[in-house]
Amino acid sequence: MRTILEIFGVGLLAIVIGGAAGYFGRKHIAEAKIATAEEKAKDILVQAEKNATARNKDMLMEAKEDIHRLRSELEKEVKERRAELQRSEHRLEQKEENLDRKAESYEKKEEKVAEKEKQLEAAQAKTEALYQQQLVTLEKISGLTQDEAKHELLHSLEEEVRHESAAIIKDLEQQTKDEADKKAREIISLAIQRCAADHVAETTVSVVELPNDEMKGRIIGREGRNIRTLEMLTGIELIIDDTPEAIVISGFDPVRREVARLALEKLINDGRIHPSRIEEMVDKAQKEVEQKIKEAGERAMYDAGVRSLLPEEIKLLGRLRYRTSYGQNVLNHSVEVANLAGIMAAELGVDVVLAKRAGLLHDIGRRLTMKLKAATWNWAWMLPRNAVKMMR
Repeated sequence: MRTILEIFGVGLLAIVIGGAAGYFGRKHIAEAKIATAEEKAKDILVQAEKNATARNKDMLMEAKEDIHRLRSELEKEVKERRAELQRSEHRLEQKEENLDRKAESYEKKEEKVAEKEKQLEAAQAKTEALYQQQLVTLEKISGLTQDEAKHELLHSLEEEVRHESAAIIKDLEQQTKDEADKKAREIISLAIQRCAADHVAETTVSVVELPNDEMKGRIIGREGRNIRTLEMLTGIELIIDDTPEAIVISGFDPVRREVARLALEKLINDGRIHPSRIEEMVDKAQKEVEQKIKEAGERAMYDAGVRSLLPEEIKLLGRLRYRTSYGQNVLNHSVEVANLAGIMAAELGVDVVLAKRAGLLHDIGRRLTMKLKAATWNWAWMLPRNAVKMMR
């Protein structure tokens, strides 16, 4: 037990001695390092001072060089500005000399003008005196005062001017009339040259081609009932003669004739030909013709450049497609007249749109007159059609 305590005490003493030795050793080493660091710091400071001194010298030299350069540039700029100022002063001196010379010249001219004004005033006074003296002399010679002489002169001039103006007006009237006639011919010929419409000659008959001669008998029907029904419903006449593979449709109303032609063509293509089928095809043909009439009226409006017509006006206009006048289609004639009226209105400087509208509708009253005349025929046309419906 005692030995263990001794060993422990020795070990503890050794530890204490080792720690103290280590402490003092580290302290010595630290002090040596601090001394070395202080020496290095001193060397660094010395070297820094040397570098700073050299850098200051370099910067001082550079600053002196910059100051010398700037001073040279400034002196050069000052010399240039002084030279420019001297040139400007020289130019100003020259301008002042010129102004002085001009001022002297103007003063001399003003003096001359003043002298001439005095001379003119004297001459004017002398002229006025001579004029008054001459007036007095003329009044004594003529025995008339100044107002009376003026009145006589004006009266004489008035008579002479009236006579000459009458002659001039007469010449102008004749010249205007000749030029108006010439201008009117030029405008009409120009309008005709610019607008050339097609002329279509239509007759009172239409021809429908048949696929074969056997179709004639089917169109006539048993005891002629088919052809009679078609004639009564359309109000036209079918002529079946020896012409091979053709039937002639005759009638003075071109609209009805067109309805009959379309209905007959539809029946031929369909192949079923009997009274009820004929009535159905006639109704379809009438609707198709009405649509064509509307399209023709709208196309005529577009071709003539006219807008905003009423639906009834468009319908009446389209019906002119099936009318002729002196061998020309009335609708084409109306479009041609509208274009001619527009061209002449443009040449005369008046309302072109109004002129075109009047030209397009100038024959629409003819259609209304024809419609009134055909009222009786329409009534007679509807009677057999209603009778056919009642028979069915």
